[in-house]
Amino acid sequence: MSTNAPWFAGGVLITVVALGVIAAFVGRWWQRWANREALRMHRRFGERIDRFKFADRGAIIANLMQDPGVVSAVQAHAAEFGDGEDAARARVLEYAREIVPKFNLFLYYHVGLAIADALLKLLFRVEVIDKRVGALATLPRDSVVIYLMNHRSNADYVLAGHALAGQVAISYAVGEWARVFPLEYLFKAFGAYFVRRRFREPLYHTVLERYVQLITRNGVTQGIFPEGGLSRDGRFRPAKIGLLDYIIGVAREPAVADRVYIVPVAINYDRVLEDRSLLRELRPEAGHRPPGKLTQLSVVLWYLAWNTFRIVSRSWKRHGDAVLVIGEPVPLSPWFRSLEERGRNLFTLTREERLGEVQVLADDAMRRIGEIIPIPAVPLVCAAIQSLDADYVTRERLLERVDHLRESLANDGREIVAPEEPVDALIERAIELLWIRRAIARDRGGFVVLPKGRELVSYYANSIGHLLGELEAAVRARDALPVYAVVDL
Repeated sequence: MSTNAPWFAGGVLITVVALGVIAAFVGRWWQRWANREALRMHRRFGERIDRFKFADRGAIIANLMQDPGVVSAVQAHAAEFGDGEDAARARVLEYAREIVPKFNLFLYYHVGLAIADALLKLLFRVEVIDKRVGALATLPRDSVVIYLMNHRSNADYVLAGHALAGQVAISYAVGEWARVFPLEYLFKAFGAYFVRRRFREPLYHTVLERYVQLITRNGVTQGIFPEGGLSRDGRFRPAKIGLLDYIIGVAREPAVADRVYIVPVAINYDRVLEDRSLLRELRPEAGHRPPGKLTQLSVVLWYLAWNTFRIVSRSWKRHGDAVLVIGEPVPLSPWFRSLEERGRNLFTLTREERLGEVQVLADDAMRRIGEIIPIPAVPLVCAAIQSLDADYVTRERLLERVDHLRESLANDGREIVAPEEPVDALIERAIELLWIRRAIARDRGGFVVLPKGRELVSYYANSIGHLLGELEAAVRARDALPVYAVVDL
């Protein structure tokens, strides 16, 4: 035993050294290959990528640490809590490292978009409707473009990134839900920055504000969801103004204020992947306990297992349409001028007055998004069913109502998906998707919404209810969902 021990130890040592040499060789080869690929993609996409994305992360963090606003916040925090400026600076460093991303061109274009394309093609038929008609080409080269989007699903990040990939590498404000391995590293590599929801410490918000203003000033294209979270009942949530207020802070410099544009983006689906989970979150407001994390995890695992089985057994069907509409860019400079003309300089107002004006701007942005919301088959058919207010809906009556709704919406210039599709084919496609979800039962004569399907039908109808004119009240009244309590940031 003792005789063989030196040989065993030597063999282990040689193996470890050999593996180390191989790992070093592979690592160097991989780095060189990744660098070549990154340079190739930079030549291809470089004009569409904000240069500031390539700034050194350490330099950005150092810039934040020395920012006069952050320095003042450190002093105020230390004076209030009495734990010293060194401790406050340590908190700032922690916040900055958490917020500031490290953009990776290779991962964004070679990995992220490839995965996004594959997932979207597997799950949906994707359609992008661009209403800008070349408007972006007329903007100044140094313009700062902020995309404001409604928030239906966590798939919105993927869909918007896919839709805009040929034009810009967009930076998102992402909630804490993505701060888990490996999503955190992927989102940071894709240029996203993290935002803590309902965390009210002034020091943290100063760091976040100064970072958002820094990237805005340097022309980074951002994507923001003003609702601050996913819609639980299908309707728009009230606009929150935290990040928008931070962005508008750059208007203290008139040269920057003239460069800022917002672009409304509207998103809708035939199937929101999280719809039932979102609806369950309404029930605590009706006296039920919210689902625990294990329950939510079990739902996700069941969804993955069931759909993997369907793919393997070749019974898989896509979830219908996922549609994104890009509206025309809106310059903020006229809004700033209108305030000046009314004698309301935004930065001499009290905080409450300033936030009130920003809220008006945010509400107007949500109105613009609402006007261009796309109308896929399932929301349209659900709205028709809701408006009929009947337990059993005949095929003839549903066809007549859907035809009426689609004609009315088309006359109003709304974004109807596949407007050339025959009405009966549209209804059959939507009913099939609802039947698969066990939301309705059907026979040759018509359809019945099942008790467990009422919430789902109402949820999808609500996404376009604001466009239905005189029928909106009927759609809203039928099986109204509980009101979701919105907690302001």
